[in-house]
Amino acid sequence: MYDTQTRRRALALVAQGRSLNSVSKETGISRAAIRDWQTRIEPLQRTGEPCSRCRDVPVPPEEPEAYSYLLGLYLGDGCISPSRRGVYVIRIACADAWPGLIDACEDALRAVRPENSVFRVQNQGCVSVASSSKHWPCFFPQHGPGKKHERAIALEPWQQEIVDAHPWEFIRGLIHSDGCRITNWTTRLVGGERKRYEYGRYFFTNKSDDIRKLFSDTLDKVGVEWSTLARGSDPLHISIARKASVALMDAHVGPKY
Repeated sequence: MYDTQTRRRALALVAQGRSLNSVSKETGISRAAIRDWQTRIEPLQRTGEPCSRCRDVPVPPEEPEAYSYLLGLYLGDGCISPSRRGVYVIRIACADAWPGLIDACEDALRAVRPENSVFRVQNQGCVSVASSSKHWPCFFPQHGPGKKHERAIALEPWQQEIVDAHPWEFIRGLIHSDGCRITNWTTRLVGGERKRYEYGRYFFTNKSDDIRKLFSDTLDKVGVEWSTLARGSDPLHISIARKASVALMDAHVGPKY
């Protein structure tokens, strides 16, 4: 009666810690059906090969470009939460204003972990794109208790290799999470007449010193010039305003969509 995607979504909601009653009300599926899927489908989902990071000799994710982008999204607007039976849920918060970004986030999650379903949870003003798996902490060892800006954030060597190989995807993920492209303007006197000029500018804002450094270090590697802007006494903003650097960002990142 229900397709595979519907069943996976219902089980994923239960894996978040939701009650059978609340999932039933949200999806319109009976509690008996969901309970039956838990006993018949979940054991099958837990079998099979270990993830690429759990093998005797760990290897990088099979889709490194998608992973590099997803890593940027996770460091900016993502979190990983434990659920029941050793399952973890990764959630990436995406504003409703950027439907293309929401689709790109879902595509990246599916590419990195094709074995797991991806679902969307609508919140006020944003969508949480989420996926359940026992292995998300394997892929994102930065997971830990507390807020990211209150603890050390560093990439593992295998993650840094992926970012070095796909720097623009990492930059794009960070901009899509905690950055933006805006158009500034100024006026100049030309031949006695005041004319208006517009120019593009990128901003990245994050409370974590470590995450801002990961962003700026990657910008250095691709030849993008940047500067730091302070809010009060805190240097929370990275600005990219030089024409050549903005052109590079436009070619590889572009505005949110």
